[in-house]
Amino acid sequence: MQENKGLIFDIQSYSVHDGPGCRTICFMSGCPLKCEWCANPESWYYGEKLMFAQSKCKSNNGCEMCINVCPKQSISINQDKSLNIHWEKCRSCNTFECTNACYYEALKLCGKWYDIDSLINILNRDRQYWGDTGGVTFSGGEPLLQSKFLIKVLERCKQKYIHTAIETTAYKDTETFLDVMKYINFAFIDIKHMDREKHREKTGVYNDLILKNIRELTKSNWNGRLVLRMPVIRDFNDNDENIIQTAEFMNSLGLFEINILPFHRLGDSKWNQLGKEYAYKSEEGTAQDKMDYIQDLFLDREIACYIGHETNF
Repeated sequence: MQENKGLIFDIQSYSVHDGPGCRTICFMSGCPLKCEWCANPESWYYGEKLMFAQSKCKSNNGCEMCINVCPKQSISINQDKSLNIHWEKCRSCNTFECTNACYYEALKLCGKWYDIDSLINILNRDRQYWGDTGGVTFSGGEPLLQSKFLIKVLERCKQKYIHTAIETTAYKDTETFLDVMKYINFAFIDIKHMDREKHREKTGVYNDLILKNIRELTKSNWNGRLVLRMPVIRDFNDNDENIIQTAEFMNSLGLFEINILPFHRLGDSKWNQLGKEYAYKSEEGTAQDKMDYIQDLFLDREIACYIGHETNF
């Protein structure tokens, strides 16, 4: 990973759900987890990534500009005049000439390289909207994957008295994880399942390192605010046993805040744009009564539980 440049796939302003106050969110590319329900699958890959939005394509009106410039001959026209991306060929390309040729932005490049100065200047433009409680949140993907670059950016944030937050899986070697956390004021750490095998089944990795890093953070002299986060996924982690084990884990460490997030399919179209099949395309959003029930399980164990965006941040 580079130290002086970072790959960012989005920067969003005026967020009020990703930490205290009004915030600017910096979404960093690359993630070691591959959660089957992920709403940002474009964040998985540490590199520039092609995305294709069929709804914006004008191939049915005779446009073939991308076909004419594609060096891999990975784009063709179907019988119904829709565009067909041969993804296996396409993924071996690194020129992305098709995105420059597409005037309608149906083909676009996801991910942009920033040096430290450029990124800090962009983030700092929103300062007037942060007020006394806002700041910058680093999300992903997994921001820890670009830890060397992230630390340098965080150092600059501290020099400018910018409040810093992170949304992380905590899946990183413990030394690096704690080094990053020294610069963080507020943290969301995902806790997806307490059972290591079930965790690996749906995310691609075991949870041992994640749980270890949470423990180590609570034992360190870090004085920021930690809120655990759990996406509620039906037939995966929404059962009483897992909820109670999560609460017991938190109680054992003196942690008392968790944010449970109802499942949604807002990332559905992104899977299609990446040429990937979405395993949860038919799944309904989490029912409110289920969220209320899980909240009560945590509250009964003296843990403050916030549902979705109903937080006190």
